[in-house]
Amino acid sequence: MSPTPARLPRKSDAQRARAMEIHDALVERHPDARCELDHTSPHELLVATILSAQATDVGVNKATPGLFAAYPTPEALAAAGPEGIEPHVRTLNFFRNKARAIAESMRSVVERHGGEVPRTMEELLELRGVARKTANVVLGNAFGINLGVVVDTHVGRLSKRFGLTRHDEPLKVERDLMALFPQEHWTMLSHLLIFHGRRVCKARGGACAEDAICRRFCRNAAAAAKDSARNASRKDARKTARKTARKTARKTARKTARKTATRASRRTRAAR
Repeated sequence: MSPTPARLPRKSDAQRARAMEIHDALVERHPDARCELDHTSPHELLVATILSAQATDVGVNKATPGLFAAYPTPEALAAAGPEGIEPHVRTLNFFRNKARAIAESMRSVVERHGGEVPRTMEELLELRGVARKTANVVLGNAFGINLGVVVDTHVGRLSKRFGLTRHDEPLKVERDLMALFPQEHWTMLSHLLIFHGRRVCKARGGACAEDAICRRFCRNAAAAAKDSARNASRKDARKTARKTARKTARKTARKTARKTATRASRRTRAAR
């Protein structure tokens, strides 16, 4: 994959202004937005990001403390090899492939970069297990270098819902976001979208219809509002039906009771 996306698409001033309105609203809502992979050094972030593929940050954060305690440096991880790393990460999907990627990438860091995680996109992409998303995570969060936007499932979903892109392919989504937002915001932008996607604008069961930001920018909010209204209407209909049934049952019971009482009275008079 090319270290730099192709020429960025053209965006209008109105599109960029709307994008910054979204950014500012998310900043106000999520002032604590950050990378949620626990790490204390660039190599720990690189390892955690490799492990995070098709896994949750919560799951990775449960696995990495033991791994980093056992092998605290790139040299130690490289020397451990896959067989030493696997027991610490076996709770994660594809742990064998990930253990191999970590061992080989740390070996490259030690042998070709003096034990320091490289600070360029080109060099990071040469490491085993590192694609553009992982490189963007490391560059932006470990070194403060904004070369792109991290596009995971949350960023991709919200970018479409918020009308920031019409694409599904991560690289095309990234190009749209890079064209809409100033470069100094690229790393934080992904954190803001991920925070909102995990907490509000979820893939299923989100609170879009009730959320002020989603109601303003998210196309899913209108659909969610319709679903909510439809569900409320169905609930009201069921409630009305139950009320009507109870009323009818009481009316029938009273009518039956009156008839029974009338027959009993007639029998009593006839007996006399």
